[in-house]
Amino acid sequence: MLTTEQAKDRAHDLVKRAMAAGADAADAVYSGNASRDVQVRLGALEDVGSAEGEDIGLRVFVGKQSASVSSSDLSARALDALAERAVAMARQAPEDAYAGLAPEDRLFKGKVPDLDLSDTAEPSPTEMRERAMIAEDAARAVHGVTNSEGASASMGQAVVALATSHGFAGGYGGTSHSVSASVLAGESSGMERDYAYHVTRYLNDLDDAAAIGKEAGDRAVARLSPARLKSGLMPILFDPRVSSSLIGHLLGAISGSSIARKTSFLIDQLGEAIFSSNVTVLDDPLRIRGLRSRPFDGEGLEAKPTNIIDAGVLTGWMMDSASARQLNLEPTGHASRGVSGPPGVSSSNLHMAAGAATPAELMADIKTGFYVTELIGMGVNGLTGDYSRGASGFLIDNGQIAGAVSEVTIAGNLKDMFKALIPANDLTFRQGSNAPTVRVDGMMVAGE
Repeated sequence: MLTTEQAKDRAHDLVKRAMAAGADAADAVYSGNASRDVQVRLGALEDVGSAEGEDIGLRVFVGKQSASVSSSDLSARALDALAERAVAMARQAPEDAYAGLAPEDRLFKGKVPDLDLSDTAEPSPTEMRERAMIAEDAARAVHGVTNSEGASASMGQAVVALATSHGFAGGYGGTSHSVSASVLAGESSGMERDYAYHVTRYLNDLDDAAAIGKEAGDRAVARLSPARLKSGLMPILFDPRVSSSLIGHLLGAISGSSIARKTSFLIDQLGEAIFSSNVTVLDDPLRIRGLRSRPFDGEGLEAKPTNIIDAGVLTGWMMDSASARQLNLEPTGHASRGVSGPPGVSSSNLHMAAGAATPAELMADIKTGFYVTELIGMGVNGLTGDYSRGASGFLIDNGQIAGAVSEVTIAGNLKDMFKALIPANDLTFRQGSNAPTVRVDGMMVAGE
């Protein structure tokens, strides 16, 4: 795998080859990664794996015609062939009025900020095995746990670089460390499974492996002997493990491509209050040690913190350059790019700001409700906002968490759900997208 500087140079070199082959404009992206993973099960080593790979992608423009190609062969001969093939493909492609690189005057020009994404720690396979063993032992020690799907410890390193023919070249890298455990509780047809994990940039930031294992065990045991709720309208609380999925549906609805195609249930809501005033959703690509931090986006534009929802109000769309041209607007620095195609749109470190009430306070007045810890399926209509997903979790009975619940469906409309949403104060940053516990009143639960 190349270093950041080598990757940047290689991407820049490929762009030069594309221009020499006849492209009017081009950009290239390099992606390299290396990983090591140790898995254990029932107290024994099950697998030790390591992988390393690198790919480079090229997008070329001949007028308003474009093509994208990629290769895992980074030799000079292969890059020449890649450039020639891309230009030949572009000449046969249909014209796209919105195709093109990002606006040159918007390109990131400054020094790449130090986001502290790379750890120097490189635990040995023996150390990783010990960490995984500790997690599984702690999970299996929980009373009621009867079997294990295993535990793992992993580490990874990644490098990304982007170069364009109109003046941008940049790159950055990062590391990751993780621990996970998955166990089963109960017997025969009454068995239940659950898990816990933690991922960080730095090894020293990982939660204690025993705590992760115990959480997996406790969660599995808590799911035993599930009941089915009676159907009806009721308040629902979404656990932080699943509440961030609601932000994901928001992002899909405000992506530039959805707005340009008029396939979003929020198409007429720009500048409107779609949440209550106590809800703010932020995207922060510059968070120190963030799992999705990046100094620039997939087109070379500067990445900046953004309030996507500000005190309930939808502030704007998330756009790459192509969708911005379609809407006669400016790109927002949210472009994402793989090696095999044109840019799309994605968030970076996304989170919903914490509210004022504790989760216990949010549920205190609920006589009968549903606390959701797992969602199943993807029954969401992006055009209408209709929402219907399988769910499991726990009954809320007179303001308290009661027995386990499974095999129910929850349904509503995202417009109504967003308006009714109340965030709790228990926000933690453990994933790329984070939200606290949230309460949504008036949803339909289909059970018995």
